[in-house]
Amino acid sequence: MKRYVKDLDQLVKASQDVTLDQFSELVTDVTEMLANENGSVGSLRIKGRLVELPSEGEGVVVGDLHGDLDSLIGILRVSNFIKKAQRGKKIFLVFLGDYGDRGMYSSEVYYVVLALKEAYQENVVLMRGNHEGPDDLLAVPHDLPFQLRSRFGEGGTIAYMKLKELFGQLYVAVILRDRYVFLHGGVPSDAKSLDDVAFAHLKHPKESHLEQILWSDPEEDIAGTYASPRGAGRLFGSDVTERFLTMLGVHVLVRGHEPENEGFRINHGGRVLTLFSRKGEPYFNSRCAFLQFDLSIQIDDAFQLVPFVRQL
Repeated sequence: MKRYVKDLDQLVKASQDVTLDQFSELVTDVTEMLANENGSVGSLRIKGRLVELPSEGEGVVVGDLHGDLDSLIGILRVSNFIKKAQRGKKIFLVFLGDYGDRGMYSSEVYYVVLALKEAYQENVVLMRGNHEGPDDLLAVPHDLPFQLRSRFGEGGTIAYMKLKELFGQLYVAVILRDRYVFLHGGVPSDAKSLDDVAFAHLKHPKESHLEQILWSDPEEDIAGTYASPRGAGRLFGSDVTERFLTMLGVHVLVRGHEPENEGFRINHGGRVLTLFSRKGEPYFNSRCAFLQFDLSIQIDDAFQLVPFVRQL
């Protein structure tokens, strides 16, 4: 049953009052919705687990949330997404992944994000982070199942299994041709084509594309890739970034995955923009950030996006 998102306050209250059955039903409905998103949804073009954004309208890009409901509320309030979507504005809300784990309000964050997707399917894009990875790539510690049991009792296991089904349907990448590519973590260093990205989920674990997309980090003053201290993914140099962006015909990689004290960081001479959209322990960054910008603007590097980074 489709839930009507009246306003932000109503949505937040619903997330706090949700029962196990209501939560599980929402997760199942959105999982089925994503599974059936093929070819196009409104002005979004879809290939595999890749979404292509149109080069018009407004974009709102949100990095890691990790169960921080307050930051999510702040982002939705400042961006005014719900009211704009209700008025039929051409606005796209892109989440870079890592919705739960770490923070105390994982179930509430999942509920809000999934309810927005259900209500405004053509306006919301849900990407996969390393905390929504396949079983062999799950982050450690993985707090989500314990958080769900704390919230829903023994039924939390059911909610967790429903979410794991959802994870497999989340998008791996978003592209806006001639401008940006959006990934959760980093560059798949051995990718030879856009199809390697769009169908990375089907090639895992035979190829490392999905692992690197979910787990890798940019590093300065190196060439090529090195083993990551995370235990998954790679550290990649500016040459890897440049090669990948050139292959896709875009200028900037926008990604999440790494805590930043100011909520954002630029790497590789302006080719990489990192967004981190939550605050508080265990990261202790002083500010969180998201991106709100006109999708039609032409940019050459991430420095030109700085005026559109919103900090909370």
